[in-house]
Amino acid sequence: MEIIIPFLYCAAMYRPRLVVVGLLLHAVAIAQSAVEYGRIPLVGLHDTLGFLTFALAAVYAVFAWRRRRDLFTYISVPLILALLVFSAYAPQMQAPLPPVLKTLWFELHVVLTFVAYALFGIAAVWGLLHLCGNEQNSERNQYRLILVGYVIFSVGMIFGGIWAHLAWGTYWLWTPKELWTTIVWLWYSLYLHARLIKGWSGRPVSWMGIAGFVIVMFLYAGVGLLMKSSHEFYP
Repeated sequence: MEIIIPFLYCAAMYRPRLVVVGLLLHAVAIAQSAVEYGRIPLVGLHDTLGFLTFALAAVYAVFAWRRRRDLFTYISVPLILALLVFSAYAPQMQAPLPPVLKTLWFELHVVLTFVAYALFGIAAVWGLLHLCGNEQNSERNQYRLILVGYVIFSVGMIFGGIWAHLAWGTYWLWTPKELWTTIVWLWYSLYLHARLIKGWSGRPVSWMGIAGFVIVMFLYAGVGLLMKSSHEFYP
């Protein structure tokens, strides 16, 4: 099944609706992993990259369902495939969860965070389309996705604080991951403030949305790989 999923996502380049079939199989693969290891696969690069791919494909499918292949598809699908390939080669944690992670707050925190990442990622694609002048409603779509992603990300941060308090007795540890999470939250707060309060529109806010996703990817991959953090639970 893990071999079929990339082909289905790749086929979405030509038939965007095929992404739904890939999503269904991907969901089955996630469920099988959860049954096999007794946990939702949300720990380590392999698991989280796979879940991020799934979330990105789901957000893409919402827009792709009524569209034919176009620049939106030609940007989104390669992004989905790239993350899926990285997931396949990333180290996998094939063990029960450490005691510190055995809480619903951890799972809610991670799921909401990666759903927000996916929304920010597709928002960045809409930003690129706006810069290229290919879509009339691209800036509006970018704003809507960022607004929803911002709300979900904020709730995920709250759940993360609850999890940290249960695990370590404090809501905040001043680790690089937490500091960069705050930077991401502040950046998208600035985006929403600029667009709604200052009335910014056009290319400046599109660039802000794209830059925001670059910061998100550094938060996810760069901080996790280059800096010590309380979020390191994989080999």
